Amino acid sequence: MGFLQGKVALVTGGNRGIGRGIAGALAAEGATVVLTARTEAAAGQAAREIGGDTLGFACDVRSQEQVERLFGRIDGSAGGPDILVNNAGVGLFGPVAEMDPEAWRTVIETNLNGPFYCCREAVPRMRKRGGGYILNISSLAGRNPFANGAAYNASKFGLNGFSEALMMEVRYDGIRVSYLMPGSVATEFGRGSQEKADWALTPADVAEVVLDLLRSPPRALFSRVEMRPSQPPRKS
Repeated sequence: MGFLQGKVALVTGGNRGIGRGIAGALAAEGATVVLTARTEAAAGQAAREIGGDTLGFACDVRSQEQVERLFGRIDGSAGGPDILVNNAGVGLFGPVAEMDPEAWRTVIETNLNGPFYCCREAVPRMRKRGGGYILNISSLAGRNPFANGAAYNASKFGLNGFSEALMMEVRYDGIRVSYLMPGSVATEFGRGSQEKADWALTPADVAEVVLDLLRSPPRALFSRVEMRPSQPPRKS
């Protein structure tokens, strides 16, 4: 029996990449996991592959209405959440002067508005349940800007600030808030994923840190975690 037996966890964007790794790890520890994807088919397939009590629901986190419906479905089917992992994210890159405003909106609305909508629904529910844990998946790009990354940088810088403000709002309600800032992770997200396979972090690495945070003593709060590959390629 895992240490999360009886807990309900929501993982947005849980059908692939980092989210899939986290969803699988939570399920393996006994949690009832609800994962989301853009389509019901993708969410359902991932839930079946993970197994256990995993549920898959369609939700575009850019839509406040869809997020509200998602939490209503969780209330009816699982009764949670005790754990929220805001993982759904997108990266679109290019020079500011040439960037399509729709691409900018997609990045900001997914990476920043989505966590806001989910936290807005989760916090009152966690308060009623006596506490909970919110984990926001950010990036080292949330503190290290780079050319052609203005939209992504802005979304992750914003998510970091949002996370710290939320942490201070809810800490006395028994709700802990952490944000994780992984560096290079070998997933289909981003560029050069195949070249990263031998040295980059993996979704399982990030998932293990999530489990470590959930296992941490209730008196302790690891509000920010930075993760880097231990041996990236040497710079010539």
